[in-house]
Amino acid sequence: MKREIGVRILNKEPDVQNGQNNKRKPMRVFWGGMACGMLLCILIGGIILLAKNAVVYIAGKGTAVTSADTGYESIVTMETLQKMQVVENVLWQSYYGEPITEEKLQEGIYRGMVAALGDPYSEYYSKEELEDALSSNQGISYGIGAYITLDKVTGMPMISSVMEQSPALEAGLRGGDVIYKVNGEDVAGYSLSKTVSLVKGKEGTQVVLTVFREGEPELLEIEAVRGKLIETETVNHGLVEDADGIGYLQITEFDGVTVDQFNEAMAELRAEGIKGLILDLRSNPGGDLSAVVDVARRILPEGMIVYTEDKAGEKKEYTCNGEYELDIPLVVLINEYSASASEILAGAIKDYNKGTLIGTTTYGKGIVQRINRLEDGTAIKLTVSAYYTPSGNNIHGIGIKPDIEIEYDYNLAEEQGIDNQLDKAIEILEGKIN
Repeated sequence: MKREIGVRILNKEPDVQNGQNNKRKPMRVFWGGMACGMLLCILIGGIILLAKNAVVYIAGKGTAVTSADTGYESIVTMETLQKMQVVENVLWQSYYGEPITEEKLQEGIYRGMVAALGDPYSEYYSKEELEDALSSNQGISYGIGAYITLDKVTGMPMISSVMEQSPALEAGLRGGDVIYKVNGEDVAGYSLSKTVSLVKGKEGTQVVLTVFREGEPELLEIEAVRGKLIETETVNHGLVEDADGIGYLQITEFDGVTVDQFNEAMAELRAEGIKGLILDLRSNPGGDLSAVVDVARRILPEGMIVYTEDKAGEKKEYTCNGEYELDIPLVVLINEYSASASEILAGAIKDYNKGTLIGTTTYGKGIVQRINRLEDGTAIKLTVSAYYTPSGNNIHGIGIKPDIEIEYDYNLAEEQGIDNQLDKAIEILEGKIN
């Protein structure tokens, strides 16, 4: 019979549960969300590179403009504008429904242009949505205290995990809940930003989520009370109980606060004299490229961490000098919801044979987005390049295969509080240490 493995937490109780409701005390290894995506009220799925002073100008009425930078011919022709005017007239004259406003029509045009790319990671941001995006990159969250992303199969918004002591947790929301409606409004086909904007609201107000939960015969209506602004704890760490010097470190996402939290966690684990480390990246949806690169520099030997290549073939390399290379055995936990920045770290560790990857094949998001600010305070998040692991692999649509493949046993976790993937990681590390 498997023993029940616990982790003695060295820092405070984590704010984020990343998956299953593990009964180990005092830490819950809670994972099982969907990646690529976005935090409810904080997360932008994917890697964000902020463009400095990027400005887009709209061509004058009835003109065709050729860009000296890209060589494209603008679609803003007289014919295009005339048809837009005809469509607008039909809408004003015949549409029966909510009142039409100029602002709604204008925003619809901008969103439609980006949506025409057919890229789920490219998106137009209103001023408010841009503020949320920038806040998320700094680890600031507010709302009901949950993360949301897109289901890779259905494209529906889905809660990937919820924070400890959050309104979402108190209301009974769980990682894996697929959102169908917010306050009665069907969100099928909505962007992540749109869905999040519906969930968010003033502190103390209520929001009703209609969700599908596996195992339930009908949709559930769950009411949560919106909370206040908090700072996200992205790193959870501790010592594995009943094991000789094995440290555990979980990163739930990569953002502006992650690097300092990672360094502090490693310092405490080192002070405890750990002989091996388990790095848990399960259900980590990614985040900021600079954050994951800085974390990688505390693990990898000298050399390439990752490089990006844009449509013009221009490359940008991110390297490590090896000064802080990890000198103890390492095991990395991954799953099908580990995406983007977490795949960069896992991919580099695998390419350098720096650690053993355990779990299931990762999500497979190997592209980079950049936020382009516009003059009026809005912005466009746009896919601008692909990234490659040190060995030159682009894992987009493929993912990273673990060295040891093992499916998570939900029943074992639910009935006995045992994480079989974590057990395997401990077994491998004990063999390396001994």
